[in-house]
Amino acid sequence: MSQKLEESKTTGAHFLLGQLAGDWTGTTKTWFDPAKLEDESPIQGTMRTILDGRFILHEYRSSFGDKPITGMAIYGYNLDLQKFQCAWIDSFHNGSAIMFSQGNKGDNSIKVLGSYAYITPETEQHWGWRTEIQMVSSTELVITAFNISPEGEETKATETIYRKTGS
Repeated sequence: MSQKLEESKTTGAHFLLGQLAGDWTGTTKTWFDPAKLEDESPIQGTMRTILDGRFILHEYRSSFGDKPITGMAIYGYNLDLQKFQCAWIDSFHNGSAIMFSQGNKGDNSIKVLGSYAYITPETEQHWGWRTEIQMVSSTELVITAFNISPEGEETKATETIYRKTGS
């Protein structure tokens, strides 16, 4: 393993990712319209380091109303590009798509930006999706996602507040 990765796992971005490891429980809120909370449901998640600490795998279970949701994301930090990256799938938001997101070069916090297409027989729109992961403390985590319209307007889409239940 490279010296660069070992240093990152000790004091850098990979160390930050490793702090996410554990079992988590909490609540997820969902908005389609920023003025109206559509749903607030319990969520359970597990995050674990994979590939010798290179990545963190986040698997979760929740619901939207009575509809179950399962999903997973792989977060990493590309040392060469100096960017956080994510590949995300779930049974509610993504359909059959994989969303790839990445952050800005040199960011010291986990913030990634991806995009998705909204397609109907009448239209095709391309939207942005920005995700921020904030470690409030060693036992509290907030994951917030924002929709970005084709015109650039940004609104909160989901907010998950997690409490650590195990290591």
